[in-house]
Parts: sequence; structure tokens; C-alpha cells
Amino acid sequence: MPRIDETKEFIPVRIAVLTVSDTRGLSEDRSGDTLVQRLTDAGHILADRAIVKDERAEIADRLRAWIANPEVDVVISTGGTGLTGRDVTVEAHRDVYEKEIDAFGTVFTMVSYQKIGTSAVQSRATGGVAGGTYLFALPGSTGACKDAWDEILRWQLDYRHLPCNFVEIFPRLDEHQRRK
Repeated sequence: MPRIDETKEFIPVRIAVLTVSDTRGLSEDRSGDTLVQRLTDAGHILADRAIVKDERAEIADRLRAWIANPEVDVVISTGGTGLTGRDVTVEAHRDVYEKEIDAFGTVFTMVSYQKIGTSAVQSRATGGVAGGTYLFALPGSTGACKDAWDEILRWQLDYRHLPCNFVEIFPRLDEHQRRK
């Protein structure tokens, strides 16, 4: 059950949205639209938005560019997490992760199972960290994007969420790279 500490001030997070698709443009990108609407409704900032083809190198290059951009705190991608030959988003994410957030995929599966039953096993949603930036790969359906945002990311990207959240540890994500 989400708990918000109302004595803390909300901290907006700068989020980039990446849609992975061989066929969609911005006008047909309902999953990307869903994420943009939810993150802005929550008070966060849309830092950037892009669509790339289902090509591992292109996806990884876009992720690396956003990781290097100090105006991007979080990247959420949608699409390419399934089991088909063209589904390479998870591999591209893992190409850039410094650390994987293993429990993100587990919790996403738990949430999905409540909605779509055993079909949840077909998703390979994942999360990780690189260069002080959080990265999350979600399935391409609007339902999956709603579930991931409403049940997980909305809370973990809210500094006021108790007992802990991703925002409060932003300053420590890249502490291993700082000179001692």
C-alpha cells in the first residue's frame, strides 16, 4: 500500500520516453502518449521523447545519449520486451546497465499477473541504472504502461513515498565514480 509523507516537498523528476517500434510514428504512439500523460499529470517533467526502430544498437545509442544528458534523470521505454526475434529492447538496456534492478521485473510480473493471468510470463520488463540515470523497459501495450506507472513507477519516482523510493538515492547512484 503506497504511503506518502505529506510533510516532504514533491520533487519533479525529468523523464525521457522512448518508444521502440518498426511501424509507429508519434501520431500512432498510444503507449508513449500514455506514459507522457501519466508522468506529467503526476508533476514530473517530460525531458525528451523519441521513437527508434527495433534495432539493438539504435536503442542502446539512444539510451546512452540520454544517460549522458544531465537534463534526463529517468528513461522509460515501451515496446520490444516480448519474445519474438525483433524484440531486442531488453538486450539493449542490459548493454548499458551498470546495475540491474532485478525486483522491478518481478514486481511488474506480479502486477501483470493480477490483470492478465499467466500471459504475464511473456513480458521481459526490466529496470536498471547507468550513469546516475534510471532506465525502465516496459511492454508496448497501453495496459502494461498504465500498470507499470500506476502500480510501481508513480510511487518509486515520488520523493515522498515511504518507506523508500528511487528519488531519495539519486545523489548516491554514481558515488562509485567520484574521486575519493
